[in-house]
Order: sequence, then C-alpha cells, then structure tokens
Amino acid sequence: MTALTLGAAINAGLSEALESDDKVLLMGEDIGKLGGVFRVTDGLQKRFGAQRVVDTPLAEAGIVGTAVGLALRGYRPVVEIQFDGFVYPAFDQIVCQVAKLHYRSNGRIRMPLVIRIPWAGGVGAAEHHSESPEAYFVHTAGLRVVAASNPQDAYVMLQQAVASDDPVIFFEPKRLYHSKGEVDLDADLSDAPPLHLARIAREGIDATIVTYGAQVRTALDAALAAEDEGISLEVVDLRSLSPLDLNTIAASVRKTGRVVVTHEAAREAGLGAELVASITEQCFEYLEAPPMRVTGHDIPYPPSKLEKHHVPDLDRILHAVDRVLDRGTGAVAAAATPAGVRVDGGVR
Repeated sequence: MTALTLGAAINAGLSEALESDDKVLLMGEDIGKLGGVFRVTDGLQKRFGAQRVVDTPLAEAGIVGTAVGLALRGYRPVVEIQFDGFVYPAFDQIVCQVAKLHYRSNGRIRMPLVIRIPWAGGVGAAEHHSESPEAYFVHTAGLRVVAASNPQDAYVMLQQAVASDDPVIFFEPKRLYHSKGEVDLDADLSDAPPLHLARIAREGIDATIVTYGAQVRTALDAALAAEDEGISLEVVDLRSLSPLDLNTIAASVRKTGRVVVTHEAAREAGLGAELVASITEQCFEYLEAPPMRVTGHDIPYPPSKLEKHHVPDLDRILHAVDRVLDRGTGAVAAAATPAGVRVDGGVR
C-alpha cells in the first residue's frame, strides 16, 4: 500500500491506463507541459509524449468533438474539462453525440470515452469554477456517471472507466485533491468492485446517510460526531450516480428504517430527489420517518466568502438526522442551523 493524495492516485491511474493500452490518449487544456491546473496530469506528457498527452486549444466543444472522432476510430480518449463550469460549451456534443451514438447505430458503434471533470466547491474559486452539474448528465440516457471519494477508488475507478466501452463522466471532487489515503497500486482490476456498485463507507443501525464525492467525508464526520450521542449512522458512498446501485441503498435503508440524502448540488430536481423517490418506492413499508434531503441552496454558486453557508456541513446533516430520528433538534445542530432555513436547502 502507498499513501497518495486523490490527485496523485488519479495520475497513477492515468499512467497505468496509458501504459496498458497504446490506444489510450489524454486531451485537455494545459494538461501536458503544465500538468493541468491541479497538476493531476503532471509528468505524463514527459513520460508518454505530446502525441498521447495532448495540450488542446481552449475550446471544450472542439475537444469533446475531436474525442468523439477518435473513439469512432478505435482510440480510448480521456478528456479533461479544466473546471466543472466549463463543461457547458461541450454539453451539445455530450448529450447529442457521446450519449446517443451507440443507441443510434443499433449497437454497432461504441463510444469508449472518459470525460474527467474537477467538480464542486469548497476551494474558494471564482464564478464557473465550483459547479455541480451532475444531474444534467444523470438525466441523460447513454452516459455512465461516477464520482470517486477517496484515493483508492479514484485509482481503480479511473482505470475501469477507461476500459469501459461506454462513455463515462468522471467527477473528481476538487476539494479532496490533496486528501491522502492508502492505495494498492498492485490492485487487480478483475478483483475490484464493478464500477456501478456503491459501497458501505461506515456501518450503522439507526439511520442511513446516502451521498457521494466530497460529501462522503462530511457524512463520515457527522457519523463520528453522532456516535458521541449514542447514534449509529450508516454511510453509503454511491460511487456510481448513473446507474444507481439501488440494491445496496435499499438494503441499508431496510436495515435502519431512516435515511438522509445529502449532496452539494441544488435541491430542486437534484439527484437527491431521484434517490428519495426510489427509496420510497422500494422501501416504503420499512421507513420509520420520511426521507430527508440536505443540499446546496437553489441559487447560483455563491462568492467564495459565502460558500461555507452553501455547502452542506456536519451540523446540517446532524440536524436532518435528528429529524428522521424524531429527536426534535439536537444540541449541536440547533446551534448551527439559522432560523427560517430548512435542512433540505429550501427557505420557508
């Protein structure tokens, strides 16, 4: 096992993919000589050459469109979108071409394309640099959508995504790029959990927290804090946002009878709404309380000085836990939740 940051684990996964298959190539703005704005691709152009780690013009639609052509000719391109909010110029290519060519061709065409997106907030970035656009892609049939929450998963899931014949949107929580964890660099992909499976990040019996990306760490912190009050929380890390591993989610909810769903994206029509609907459909007779959502607010991403009020934190999650456990308002959550603000991200 080797201690790596999440960013370094992704770099190692890309390196392994490039080494294993000469049809794999990387494309993106400043990913070569500079190593990317987060230095995730640092050193890869020097090792594999400028023909396989390609610095592109600042043109996201052109980058993804070129990758579509390469995938049609048998390559496995891995595209980096420099920041989450920059993916929108490429949205037409992704939803009209990348997601549909396999279906449109009656299965004759494969689209083995990975689109890496540094994603979400918490780093004090400017406008368009802290978006959470996952619901757009989850809603688009024909795409796999995944989000890694730790270095080991980032290393393995990136390689699985590159090896997949399906197009994959690969969300990387940028505020975790420098977080460290143990990584098995000798991991056999054939023994790794499939890309579509969720994992139980922490076992518990009183309530389930379902989340993904950087919010997994926040949920684990909440579970640790709740333990001091005698509450046992189970944390489910989705890993795959589309398709959803509803079997793992439902098994957890049937065990605990209570569920809180949290994500950083806005509440209205977010992934949390789909999760709550699916959980209610599959687990209604097991639920002891209505499912709760703890989300970002239904606003454009705020200025960096205000983002701590936007991103769901430990106290907002604990407040929701108190509600599903019918504990009124817990002491910790009560001190942290402003009057008039609903825990689901809306405003009375």
